[in-house]
Amino acid sequence: MDDATALREIEAIKQLKAKYCRYLDDKDWDQWRGLFDDDFASDIVGVGGRHTSGADAFVAYTRKSIGRPSQRTVHQVHAPEITLTSAATAKGVWALNDIVRLAPGVTLHGYGHYHETYEKRDGHWRITTSRLTRLREDIASPLLPQRIAQRVRAIAAKFARRTAPRTLTDV
Repeated sequence: MDDATALREIEAIKQLKAKYCRYLDDKDWDQWRGLFDDDFASDIVGVGGRHTSGADAFVAYTRKSIGRPSQRTVHQVHAPEITLTSAATAKGVWALNDIVRLAPGVTLHGYGHYHETYEKRDGHWRITTSRLTRLREDIASPLLPQRIAQRVRAIAAKFARRTAPRTLTDV
């Protein structure tokens, strides 16, 4: 693959990830689902989530966890490190800053990385795997002292894990 073609492919993956953030924050679940390979696998265990297999199951889990209109989110990714591993596969690491409203008056500010793989089929790149790691999480609440805010975050994460569907049959 020549350099110009490689740069076009890397740019296409950057556009894919930009859409990921926009569709997620807009809660545009149908468009967001289209960014993933059907066999997509997610690992968010290290940040209070779980392993999820299948794009439909992951979208359902995310929608149930942060999909309410009152749960505004902001996901921003930058500093991509994308490596083409073949003409139709790639891997990447993205720095992440996100803001997630966990509950009224309780907001998570997170910092970390997405570690992902991609595959190109039928002329379109799709995300095939994603693992989210965190470097830091700050809980902001004008109503709660920091120590209590951390407990509220842990309770909210535990609640989200318990109420999210485990399989597609639970949706």
